[in-house]
Amino acid sequence: MKKIFSLFFCLIILFYIKIPVFSQETYDQLKIFTEVLDIIQKSYVETPKSKELIYGAIKGMLNALDPHSSFLTPEEFKELQIETKGEFGGVGIEITIKDGWLTVVSPIEDTPAYQAGIKAGDRIVKIDGKPTKNMTLTEAVKLIRGEKGTKVILTIWRKGFNEPKDFEIIRDIISIKSVKFKTLEKGYGYVRLTSFQENTISELRNALLQLEKENKPLKGIILDLRNNPGGLLDQAVKVADEFLENGLIVYTKGRLKSQQMEFKAQKNQYPHSYPIVVLINEGTASAAEIVAGALQDHRRAILIGRTSFGKGSVQTIIPLEDGSALRLTTALYYTPKGKCIQATGIIPDLEFNNIGPTKETPKHHILREKDLERHLKGIEEDKEEKKKKPKDFLLDIGLQILKRWDTFTQLQY
Repeated sequence: MKKIFSLFFCLIILFYIKIPVFSQETYDQLKIFTEVLDIIQKSYVETPKSKELIYGAIKGMLNALDPHSSFLTPEEFKELQIETKGEFGGVGIEITIKDGWLTVVSPIEDTPAYQAGIKAGDRIVKIDGKPTKNMTLTEAVKLIRGEKGTKVILTIWRKGFNEPKDFEIIRDIISIKSVKFKTLEKGYGYVRLTSFQENTISELRNALLQLEKENKPLKGIILDLRNNPGGLLDQAVKVADEFLENGLIVYTKGRLKSQQMEFKAQKNQYPHSYPIVVLINEGTASAAEIVAGALQDHRRAILIGRTSFGKGSVQTIIPLEDGSALRLTTALYYTPKGKCIQATGIIPDLEFNNIGPTKETPKHHILREKDLERHLKGIEEDKEEKKKKPKDFLLDIGLQILKRWDTFTQLQY
């Protein structure tokens, strides 16, 4: 009997330890919650499923927080894990909630959304005719994603539109290559980071190695972070570290001691001491802003373009016992000089607000053979198509800065 009592006492102690300590006010609110749950289970017109009620309540709790905090069902959690590996079925956009609206942070380059003309800052007011007002991010993602070859219609409101416009997009497998690179001209390289995935740092190192082999010496690079919606924090830290030899890269502040973190640069085995110009715009967000902010604060690069998106919060994924998870905002991040860019963004050293690709003036058009659908392409036509790519003025400005680096670095910007 004594042994049974001891075991029972131990179980009580263990159970007690697991119970979180709430204030009296929280306990009173929990009583209301259990009372409502009891009423629903006893009196609702149909027998409700307990799991659906609990999941719904949890979603309600998270919806009361910021737009980046959410509850992930086991299926949604699996989708998130697939996404960070860089391949999933969808249209290729990063979305958030801004001013109460489902908003495009950035279309991912070379994806169906990008090709359809979706732009950073677009408001998605409907998905397949379903209004997005009060819709959570996870609900929106679930509606937008789907099997390759299927269609989704996004109704978009954009500054300059007289009324919302439908964009019909065919879903595809979104396989994200996060690093692209090329030699612009002898001695000058271009590196484009489209997002921060698991392999971004290894892809970047390979790109830099190739550029350094092609150009001896490599006099400078342009690092293009425009329309980069972010991604994995650890990859952003490693990318910044690749161009810094020491010092703070980013630090985070939250309510808990475990959320106070600092990330510092380490001396590189193969340093890249050449000048860097970083291109940013309103689609540069989150992890991309960490890189831009670190390079700017250390005066390791000159930033040009437009003010970035301004997502300066850190989300922690907390797995739960049943395979679901919480995506919870646990901290804000700060640049090395202590700037919190949440809702304000990274301001470039040289701001160019009205620069974009050139647009040809529409002219009266005469129908020709090349306008006919499925026509055979001629040799000259292929050459013409390659020339048609819009001119990137910001890229040209970046290249001119690299060529006159000593002059620009002496300026007080």
